[in-house]
Amino acid sequence: MKFKKDTKIYVAGHHGMVGSAIIRKLKSLGFGNLLTATKDELDLRRQADTEDFFDHHKPEYVFLNAAKVGGIAANEKFKAEFIYDNMIIAANVIQASYKFGVRKLLNLGSSCIYPKLAPQPMKEEYLLTGSLEPTNEPYAIAKIAAIKLCTSYNYQYRTNFISLMPSNLFGIGDSYNLATSHVLPALMRKMILAKLLSDGNYEAIRKDIRNNVLGYGVLTNIESNTDEEIENFLMGVGVTKDYVKIWGKGKVKREFLLVDDLADACIYFMENHDSNTINDFVNIGTGLDISVGRLAEIIKLRTGFEGELLFDMNKPEGTPRKLLDVNKAKGLGWAASVKLEDGIQLVVNDYYSNLLNN
Repeated sequence: MKFKKDTKIYVAGHHGMVGSAIIRKLKSLGFGNLLTATKDELDLRRQADTEDFFDHHKPEYVFLNAAKVGGIAANEKFKAEFIYDNMIIAANVIQASYKFGVRKLLNLGSSCIYPKLAPQPMKEEYLLTGSLEPTNEPYAIAKIAAIKLCTSYNYQYRTNFISLMPSNLFGIGDSYNLATSHVLPALMRKMILAKLLSDGNYEAIRKDIRNNVLGYGVLTNIESNTDEEIENFLMGVGVTKDYVKIWGKGKVKREFLLVDDLADACIYFMENHDSNTINDFVNIGTGLDISVGRLAEIIKLRTGFEGELLFDMNKPEGTPRKLLDVNKAKGLGWAASVKLEDGIQLVVNDYYSNLLNN
């Protein structure tokens, strides 16, 4: 079923990287009746507030991307928030969608739902066949619960709720907090900062620190801190003009998908496939993975950083390999189109543009 251009569509989590990409894609296709709400306007963890929003606005279609997300460090530190926030957001939005007659809901999950030692590439049928990766188990359990909520509502209430499980995402609007972000944006920001240090561009470094949270503490006053104080601080997070530190051995493998490709998949499946053809959920990815070490080399080349890459063997690095089997998605008519190197270059260019040209 194709959307009409005036279809009322609610994008939950529109300020996030995924939500903003879906908004961009919808607008480019001519959809103008888009519902959004900031966290201050609507706390999706509160059931009454969520149901009031649905009752008042009556969305016809819902993209459920609102979530608490982060990398290994964040998942380790905030286990309670990662399981509670994500479970309660999903439960509230799915229940409200049923209660107020949403025609179709698309729930977005994560490839971390699969067992830590699942056969590679990971097929949809491997869900719940083994133990999860301990470092992100709470988040994974919440995402599994959301899938099962959708399928249970479909079974009991004949709703049309579908789920997509994307691989590791990156793109414009990503989080670059070095304490909590995922591996690709963290590496990219570290190498850009290292490049700026080697160029002696402290003005751009100060702007970067003003624009993005660094994590691991803060500088007292970025405008008054000396260049030397900034250098010492960045060294503490593994960034100098001569080297960048990387967590782990660089051997683990990951699959990366540009968020604009995911947005394309979301709209494609929302328009073309229903719960009876999806059957639980569909993996969304490129079908290709890469070692963190090789990824770091690509980012180094694309950012222009010319120093060394040092691997910190004492840091955790998570599941040994995460590659999705995307044959189901291809069989249903969708495949990723953007190469990893091209996607990284696009994001690097955007980052430098915001720092150096604005």
